[in-house]
Amino acid sequence: MKKVYIGVGAVFILFVGALVVLMTVDFNRINKDTYYVQVTTDGELEEYKLNTGKIAETYWYELPSYDESGKERTLKFSATKNLRKDAYLKLYVKGGKGVSSYDEVQFDEIPTKAQEKLK
Repeated sequence: MKKVYIGVGAVFILFVGALVVLMTVDFNRINKDTYYVQVTTDGELEEYKLNTGKIAETYWYELPSYDESGKERTLKFSATKNLRKDAYLKLYVKGGKGVSSYDEVQFDEIPTKAQEKLK
């Protein structure tokens, strides 16, 4: 009977551990290339109607971005709100699929070669 309790306990611990990983890990950022960009313009507004009848807004940006070595690449990405001008973003990019996620960062968090290009 003791072995059954140990087995059930182990399964429960694995289940809770899996839930914690799924809730805290952002899979859109794992194993992605990173580029840095400065928001210099307002996004281009795109409105569309949801099935519920509400109007949803997406703001599209197409800006030059730089990787850790300072190599430039123009990337197109979207946000659900108009991003703050002069904000610095870290973009997560996967191959030909484009930008999957982004984070706002401070200028001193950007690698030196990319900082030089963004000044």
